Amino acid sequence: MNKLIAISLFCLASIGMKAQSNNGPFRAYLYNNEFDVYLRINFYDQNVRVPGQDLFGEVPGFLSKKNYTFAWLITSVTIKGNKAHLALINDYGSEDLTATLTRKNDSIYVLKQEDGSSLKVPAKGGKWQKLPKALEFKRK
Repeated sequence: MNKLIAISLFCLASIGMKAQSNNGPFRAYLYNNEFDVYLRINFYDQNVRVPGQDLFGEVPGFLSKKNYTFAWLITSVTIKGNKAHLALINDYGSEDLTATLTRKNDSIYVLKQEDGSSLKVPAKGGKWQKLPKALEFKRK
């Protein structure tokens, strides 16, 4: 009987740890009001789909701009503590870069471009807007 209780408690603890990792800091919707861009991420299950772009399948996440279909896809991620190292590629496949996403606290994250192309998003008038090398996001 004691063995059964111990096994049951172990199973419950395992389920709890799995649920905690799935709802961790790198599963979120993050937004930057200044540039009207957002990140949708799930670095644990890596099962995010880009709306209207099912061709790419499931990815760890993406960066996009409100009211646009353009996206920067996160193709790979490595988490170390409160920092995630990312590889991104635009949805045309013509530009790529590496970046870090650092969790400062429960609601503030900083995306910092490290190497490669510059992050650019569509702007009014058919132009492109270059984003700053470091960009702060808030968790929604």
